[in-house]
Amino acid sequence: MEVTLLNHTPLWVCSNAIRTCWQSFDKGDNGGEIDLALIDRVGNQLKHASTLEHLFYNFYIKGISRACLQELARHRIASLSVKSTRYTLKELKNESEFKPNDFDNASRYIVLTGNEFVDNASINALENLRQILNQNTSLDIAKYCLPESYKTELSWSINARSLQNFLNLRSSKSALWEIRNLANTIYNALPNEHKFIFAECVYKD
Repeated sequence: MEVTLLNHTPLWVCSNAIRTCWQSFDKGDNGGEIDLALIDRVGNQLKHASTLEHLFYNFYIKGISRACLQELARHRIASLSVKSTRYTLKELKNESEFKPNDFDNASRYIVLTGNEFVDNASINALENLRQILNQNTSLDIAKYCLPESYKTELSWSINARSLQNFLNLRSSKSALWEIRNLANTIYNALPNEHKFIFAECVYKD
C-alpha cells in the first residue's frame, strides 16, 4: 500500500481556536513552543479534543483491499472519495489469464495475505471475473463477483480528533492486519511536528 499526505492544516490554526475561548491571543507565540504545549495540554491531557477538530489531514491511499476499505468506512467522521469499480473494471478485461500461484501478476490487482489457499482462491476469483468481463457482461453486474481482496484507492480526509480515534482502534494488535498496517503508515506519513498529537494513540508492540 502507499499513503501520501496531500495537505494538512498548520498547527497555529488549532492553537488560535483554543485561545479564542479565553481570548488569550496575546500569550501565544505564533505556533511556537508555547502554542504547541497549549495544544498538547488542552487537546491531549485535558481531553478537550473538540479543539483538535480544527486540524484536517488529506491523504491519498493506494493499494488497499475492498475488505480494508469496508473497515475504513466505519470511521464515519471522515470523507472518502473512492476509485469507482464500475468505471475501472475494464482495466482487467484485456489482461492475460490468471493462473494459480501466479502471485506476482495477480498482486497488481489483489492484496495477498501470505496464505496460499486464500491467495489462490482470490486468484481464481480474479480469473473468473476476467472471463465474465470478456463475455461483455455489464460492469454493474460483473462487479458483484469481485473478491474482497481486490485493490482500490481513495482520497481520505479526516480531522485530528477522529484520526486519534482511528489510530487508537486500528493500530491495535486486535485489528485486521491490513488496516493495522494502514494505520501505522498513515501515522508515519504525518508531519513530524504533528505527531505529538497522535503518539499516545499508536499501539506499540
